[in-house]
Amino acid sequence: MSTTDKYTSCGPQLEEQTVFEQSVAGRQGFSFGPSDVPGIDFKSLYGTLSRNKAAELPELAEVDVTRHFTRLSTLNYSKDIGFYPLGSCTMKYNPKVANRAASLPGFSETHPHQDPKTVQGNLELLYTLQHDLAEICGMDAVTLWPAAGSHGELTGILMIRAYHKSKGNPRKKVLIPDSAHGTNPASAAICSYEVVQVKSDGCGLVDPEDVARHMDEEVAAIMITNPNTLGIFENNFKKVADIVHSKGGLVYCDGANLNALMGYVRMGEIGCDVMHMNLHKTFATPHGGGGPGSGPVGVGKILEPFLPVPIVVKRGTEYVLEENRPQSIGRIKSFFGNFGVLIRAYTYIKELGGEGLNAATRLAVLNANYVKARLKGAYDLPYDCPVLHECVFSDKIQNEHGVKTLDIAKRLMDYGFHPPTIYFPLIVHGAIMIEPTETENKALLDRFCDAMLSIAKECKETPDVVLNAPSKTFRRRLDEVQAAREPRLKA
Repeated sequence: MSTTDKYTSCGPQLEEQTVFEQSVAGRQGFSFGPSDVPGIDFKSLYGTLSRNKAAELPELAEVDVTRHFTRLSTLNYSKDIGFYPLGSCTMKYNPKVANRAASLPGFSETHPHQDPKTVQGNLELLYTLQHDLAEICGMDAVTLWPAAGSHGELTGILMIRAYHKSKGNPRKKVLIPDSAHGTNPASAAICSYEVVQVKSDGCGLVDPEDVARHMDEEVAAIMITNPNTLGIFENNFKKVADIVHSKGGLVYCDGANLNALMGYVRMGEIGCDVMHMNLHKTFATPHGGGGPGSGPVGVGKILEPFLPVPIVVKRGTEYVLEENRPQSIGRIKSFFGNFGVLIRAYTYIKELGGEGLNAATRLAVLNANYVKARLKGAYDLPYDCPVLHECVFSDKIQNEHGVKTLDIAKRLMDYGFHPPTIYFPLIVHGAIMIEPTETENKALLDRFCDAMLSIAKECKETPDVVLNAPSKTFRRRLDEVQAAREPRLKA
């Protein structure tokens, strides 16, 4: 049995036509009797908004529709199917107990327009979650309303702008490291700030000297991801924070990688003024296309007056939504944020408890360092420093045989694995960014590392195999340049 056969198997996979291509005139998917309800004259009801002729919809039987969507579902990759080693994105397995909690009738059947007096349990959950997240990240207050990490960034920068404006000058610039997430400069720019790039030093960390060179009274804030996108803890975070604070600026922490610090470092205690938390990355709620996101934001005392409304507060024994906050940046999301996601995060935190959250961090760090140790030498390690939740390699060694990062990623699919993040962070040429998270066991990590080591060997001995990969997937090697330039939007 070959190395790849050890990991994959090929079953019958059918070429799937669109529902319009499968349509057969007269075919139906229902068998209802004649309706005894009087018909509606839609033309008189809606006027020019009504169709002049029936919509051209596909005509299919129930079995056609069921098989079509079931077959499509088998082509989708997810965390319930296998390992998803996307560095930076942190793709964790989502525990089913959290989904069960979110589906409880008391939560799922709540109407957003209900009187707060009738949803005291919901508000108690939100109130408790606010305080739990504040405790975890060392902040004084938290808003749960942002609908994603990027939305949380926007919320944080809006509060920073409101704070400086209240002092008489909103300031003009935001400092952002060259290794930052792409949403960082976007969030600053959309709030009308000029983005000033700060260089990393030889260890991939923010350079305090470069921060000091750029820091003046027109800098509103610095945005730092900690640990950074190389998976390395920013050892100079407190020093950088002191430099920024000395000129009246604020410190924003991109908390996307909080899963590497949880239970060990509280960012508010080392100089952070505001940070967002990606609940899908740290607290195992659905991510991206798997469901709506959530990016709560924690703040220190100086920014608390500017939190978006409403804030869940407790008055006596009653939980209320406080709206009267004169300096608030206003509403950033309707109703209770993405409430179903917040329930899942609350459940995850309560299920694990303090020691469980600590253990999750320890395992995430252990797994990343294990992968790093096993692949070191076979792949170039541009920043050979202790890592936390993820490690970043490059294709420098494989380049000697004409193989690039993209080729390695495609070959990995032949071994049955979803590729890791590639070509990010941008400060690493040909980056291969791997984050195993704490949810993967050693046996799985060994399989993954064995596959990566086997590919490294192929790059030396049979590079054509890698350059023509994938060869076992439903779709073979695609011409990505042609696909981008000449997209086929119709069958």
